[in-house]
Formats: sequence, C-alpha cells, structure tokens
Amino acid sequence: MITIGSILKETRKKQHLTQKEVSQDICAQSMLSAIETNKYMPNAQLLIHLCQKLSIDLDQISLLKNFDISSETQFNNRVDRLCNQHCYNELLQFLNEKSIIDDLKTDKQLQAYYYYVGVASLHTETNTANAEKAIKLSLASGKNSLQGTLSRLGTISLAFIYAKHHLKTTTQTYIDQTFENFANLFYEENQNILFYLTSLIYFELADYTTSLNWIDKTITFATEHNSHYMLANSFYLMAQIAKKSEDDDKLLEATQNQKLLTNLFSEKIYKNI
Repeated sequence: MITIGSILKETRKKQHLTQKEVSQDICAQSMLSAIETNKYMPNAQLLIHLCQKLSIDLDQISLLKNFDISSETQFNNRVDRLCNQHCYNELLQFLNEKSIIDDLKTDKQLQAYYYYVGVASLHTETNTANAEKAIKLSLASGKNSLQGTLSRLGTISLAFIYAKHHLKTTTQTYIDQTFENFANLFYEENQNILFYLTSLIYFELADYTTSLNWIDKTITFATEHNSHYMLANSFYLMAQIAKKSEDDDKLLEATQNQKLLTNLFSEKIYKNI
C-alpha cells in the first residue's frame, strides 16, 4: 500500500538524504521517522514543509475515498451540518480544534479532513492558496486517484479554484479528470455536487451556455436517481444564469422552482455566487 510515509521515505532515499537532514528546521528526527513508518499522521503545515524540502509535488500524491474525519459519529454529523448550512467560518474553527486533529487515525480520515478544510477555506478566505493546498493534501492519501466520489469532489474543487483565476486549460483538465470513468461508480447523492460545481465553474468563466447545459444535467442526474439533494441550489443557479442571459421567462420559472423546493425540503441556498 502506498502511503504518505512511504512516499516521503522513498523520495528521501532516492535523494540520498538522511532523516536528520530532511527534518532539520522542520521537525524532530524522531517525528519524521514516525511519519515514514506510518505511526504518526502529519498535519497540513508539516506535510507541506516536508514535501517542499524533498521537492515533492502534492499533485503527484494520490488519494483514497472516505467522508468520515473521525471515529466519532457526532464529529462527522457536525461537519455535515455545518457544510449543508454553509457555516464555513464555524466549520473552519471546528476543524482547527486540537481534539479533531488528534483524532485523525487513517489516510481515509485525513483525506476527508483536508477536503473539508479546503472547502471551508475557499469560502472564507479571499486568497485561494490555503484552499488549494488543503485540497491537494486531500488528494494525497492513497494510490487509486479517481475511484471514489470524494476524490472527484477534490478534483472538481481544484477546477473551481483554477476557474476563479481564469486558467481555462487547467480548469478543463480537472473537469475531465472528475468525470473520467464516471459511469462505473455506484450512485451517491454527493455526486450531484459534481454536476452542480461544473455548472458553477462555467458560470465563473462567463460561459453561460455551457453553464446552463451543466445545470440541466445536474437536475436530470438528481431526479433520475430520485434525489432532491442540490435541486433547490441548482434552480437558484439556473436563475442566475438566466439573469445574465437576460432570459426573463427562464428566470421566473427557475426562481419559482427554487422557492418551491426550498419550502418542500428546507435546503439551504448558497447565494454567494
């Protein structure tokens, strides 16, 4: 099994460096030894420093799939609630609590943890650097990089970050990776987010025709799987696309559908588009 520890150890040895040389000014040699033998899970800042010291690109470290950041159910439920209610400042504060960090035991939990840190950072910080680092760390826990839904949520999140910087080629690359072999996945409701974020990405790039096409796909995908998750948000985004396109009829229809679904299912609408 490929782990963060084994990657650090293999890279260090290829560069003919000792643990003492790599850990200097970063951490204790004993801590690096514990990381390399997978006895200690490094936090984000420590892993970034070690990767920089060894010239490891975080994009080269792949990922695993999981959504639980803890063995404690109440922790996971709280993360879900804060995400669904778009309480990102509170979510980031919660994730930075020492008790949460200390409870991370597995690569799967680490991937989920850094994904949520990235999402919270993206929504609370003007600069996207911390969000990008966290998402890349989320994509740094295993071998099979595109097999799970959480993995694809990471790649589409990177696509959104690059879209905000108008890096269209890089954005498209990550969109393509997100949906590679997508038909082979078993359905999970979180997959609705992949379609929604793709529409939002094209909205960010002011490509309203493609954005509308993807929001139609979002609604079709959700309804075909008997899911209402993200439908209210999808119709809200459709209304914003219609407004930009000056399509008053579609704007009215989408707004009515959004309000209906919000009342029916109490889905919190994310309006900071």
